Amino acid sequence: MAVAKPDDVNVVLGQSHFIKTVEDVHEALVTAVPGIKFGFAFCESSGKRLIRWTGTDPAMIEPAKRTALAIGAGHTFALFLAPGFYPINVLPALRAVVEIVGFYCATANAVQVVVAETELGRGILGVIDGGTPLGVEGGEDIAWRKEFLRKIGYKA
Repeated sequence: MAVAKPDDVNVVLGQSHFIKTVEDVHEALVTAVPGIKFGFAFCESSGKRLIRWTGTDPAMIEPAKRTALAIGAGHTFALFLAPGFYPINVLPALRAVVEIVGFYCATANAVQVVVAETELGRGILGVIDGGTPLGVEGGEDIAWRKEFLRKIGYKA
């Protein structure tokens, strides 16, 4: 199943274990990055089994809800970050959310989710994140990578 998103939007897909995730993720994100614009949707896997959601940007909330509903796997979540907001800035805060048990991806690439279905329900087997490598970096590529990371402020 392909995740429908604009090219400049980052998505984080993961798994959690409790309905409290929705409020805890919201608090973690707005505390980690003031002014963050995001949408978050979580697949409740017992009780009413609803798509529980939150966010600060309707343009990100709607695709998060659609993605969670399309995946339909219990205890999984979709987080959409508006353009200009990046996973590298929120993953440490998300890792501190005690309900989150893991991540499948955090990317702006095209993403496909591999879902299995049994008599019990659905589960994510994995994700396909972007394209297949076209080669191995050489000296020029290494120099470009190092310069780029310093230019954008991620390395000194």
